[in-house]
Amino acid sequence: MQFRQKALSKLQSPEELDLPIRFARPQGRLVLAVTVIVMAAASFWALTGTVSAKLSAPGILTPTEGSYTVQSPVAGQVTGVLADEGQLLPPGAPLVNVRTDQGDRPVRAVAGGRVTALVAETGSVIATGADVATLERVQDPDDPLVAVLYVPAGSGPTIPVGASVDLSVQSVPRQQFGVLRGRVKAVGRIPQTEAQISGFLGDRRLAEQFSRQGNPVTVLVQLERSSTTTSGYTWSSTDGPPYAVDSTTPVTGAVHLAPQRPVDWLLP
Repeated sequence: MQFRQKALSKLQSPEELDLPIRFARPQGRLVLAVTVIVMAAASFWALTGTVSAKLSAPGILTPTEGSYTVQSPVAGQVTGVLADEGQLLPPGAPLVNVRTDQGDRPVRAVAGGRVTALVAETGSVIATGADVATLERVQDPDDPLVAVLYVPAGSGPTIPVGASVDLSVQSVPRQQFGVLRGRVKAVGRIPQTEAQISGFLGDRRLAEQFSRQGNPVTVLVQLERSSTTTSGYTWSSTDGPPYAVDSTTPVTGAVHLAPQRPVDWLLP
């Protein structure tokens, strides 16, 4: 009841209505001015500025045509290994001899290439369809390598052809020799199944690893060549490693995406 009486008494005192009202103190005006300036600067940057982004993805160094696995068309005991790892073979060259009920049968390379792995050993017993060897599809062992990255299917459209790529090579210490340079040559349009990846790399284990988060799309990276480095490729360091880099070496690629305006993130 006392509060109500005070309110009525103020209404009955019109002589106080002409007193000036202070809306803000000087400190408040300063804070408001700073806020307006910051918001204006942020809006200007959002409209005219650009932000660079990178997309990281696992991959592997490989010949352009990839590799394939030779499987035995017969069952029996391996009586002889006829090829060596690293050897360049013509199409139809024998890899191993297998003793069957019908006599010795050679298992041959389907296409020419370089032997990267021999699975079958003399004296081992293999079944029909067993892996015998892995060959790279190359005609010259000095053919340049490429990097194939496996990125999530949804990220493929954001990668422009020609984008620069920094490749961290597992066999090369990054802190000492830096990263391998390359550029995006092609981006796959259709996600690759585990079977397709295995068919290209000739390695089911790698195919399972690259498709663990779902079917990825492939990004083909052409490595930048150099006549002054031992490896024959361009590195972020002056000379790069004092040795060659091999195919089937795992890499991690950082793809430089096209710069975007911050305002584009807010627009549909």
